[in-house]
Amino acid sequence: MPNLTPTPHNAALPEDIAKTVLMPGDPLRAKFIAENFLSDAVCVNTVRNMLAFTGNYQDKRVTVMGGGMGMPSVGIYTYELFNFYGVEKIIRVGSAGTLSEKAALRSVVIGVGACTDSNYAHQFQLPGTFAPIADFDLARAAVETGERLGIKTVAGNILSSDVFYSDDSESTRKWQKMGVLAVEMEAAALYMNAARAGKKALCLLTISDSPTSGEALSAEERQNSFTDMIKLALEIA
Repeated sequence: MPNLTPTPHNAALPEDIAKTVLMPGDPLRAKFIAENFLSDAVCVNTVRNMLAFTGNYQDKRVTVMGGGMGMPSVGIYTYELFNFYGVEKIIRVGSAGTLSEKAALRSVVIGVGACTDSNYAHQFQLPGTFAPIADFDLARAAVETGERLGIKTVAGNILSSDVFYSDDSESTRKWQKMGVLAVEMEAAALYMNAARAGKKALCLLTISDSPTSGEALSAEERQNSFTDMIKLALEIA
């Protein structure tokens, strides 16, 4: 019997995936969201343990799926969701390190734009430098919904870096002087894939650590305590 799944990385059938996807990096966080926020959630993918679940939030059908760490990983999964599964909207819900006093530990950052040190855009052979940005309507909805729910948000530029352990000890300070709020590793690729596919994307981040002070949440806290960000994402899904 032929394989009816569109890709080798996802065992879900096209109809198993909702038009809106929430994408944490950690597949266990996807499981946590499905178990605690969705009703009638069904696991639709276990390939490489990159868990995906589809269920309902209020009257909305939503899929939540892990995306992994770094732009190569999230680039694969978001490309496939946009282009092979008919997904219209992906909201990344992740963790980030703060680069600004405006983004305190546990605060929610709305990534309006994503600076990057990655070469991901090279594949598009553009005659200049592409600026990866979020979908405006999603970003505006996140700000307005945060105000309505009493969730403190900070909107602005973030950094999507290819490097977690940088050999340049001053790299974060260099981005810091340009007003970048936080550093993570995936949003730029998500935004570029969305732009190329003509789809919508937004990155929401909970500040989990500070590269300068060393302050940090535990792995368990990162997985389980990002309630405000998840509620915000589901409300605008």
